[in-house]
Amino acid sequence: MEPFAPGRKQAGMENRGQKHHRERLGEALREEIAALVEGELSDPRIGLVSVSEVHLAPDGKTARVFVAASGDDKEAEESLEGLNAARGFIRHEVTSRLGLRQAPEVFFVLDRSGQYGGRIEELLQRIEKRKKRS
Repeated sequence: MEPFAPGRKQAGMENRGQKHHRERLGEALREEIAALVEGELSDPRIGLVSVSEVHLAPDGKTARVFVAASGDDKEAEESLEGLNAARGFIRHEVTSRLGLRQAPEVFFVLDRSGQYGGRIEELLQRIEKRKKRS
């Protein structure tokens, strides 16, 4: 492996400052998108939705926004449809509010980690009950 040469990036290595900037931008995006979703979108398809996480791509051009939606799967899918319909408005608002030259393309994804966590908890409780019986 070649020694590190100042002024050159090693392949596969990301500048620590760039990584920190991307993390800060991701958090700012999460806060602004959450404010928009919770208070300024009037689409009747969007139910009770909360923004749980934003994953910004390394190039900063795309962002996956993880949202937790209340209700059953049908209501969650309708909320996701409403959010996707409002992507252009959300991107425009985020660009102006954060003072960005260009906001990343936003993609909404249902966050099912709460459901998975509940299922894992249920399975762990079953295992504990079986251990107690033995």
